[in-house]
Amino acid sequence: MENRIYSMLSIASKAGRIVSGEDPVRNSIRQGKVKMLIISEDASANTYKRFSNAAAYYKVDFIHWGLKQQLGSSIGKSERSILGITDEGFCNNIKELVGHALNQKASVEQNAGGELFEQN
Repeated sequence: MENRIYSMLSIASKAGRIVSGEDPVRNSIRQGKVKMLIISEDASANTYKRFSNAAAYYKVDFIHWGLKQQLGSSIGKSERSILGITDEGFCNNIKELVGHALNQKASVEQNAGGELFEQN
């Protein structure tokens, strides 16, 4: 499922519907161009806070998903901790795919068996 998400990001990038990098994404959010943000799971706490706050203020959806290296390589660039998607159609497809991926991950973890023990 993750490969499908990265493929969708690649297609969106080739279509010119992705903004990447902190400053370009921040400027595009302010201009109202960004419809959805993807913040990588390994982004710094400061980056996460800054962009989640901006998303809330400007009423932009965001997803906390993926790793910097994989997000960057999917759009043909170096590591990227933040991506802005400017097309509503791509946003809907990516949200749906990420939702399926998270549901699959949760069901696998739920069916893994065993018990969790707290260590003292």
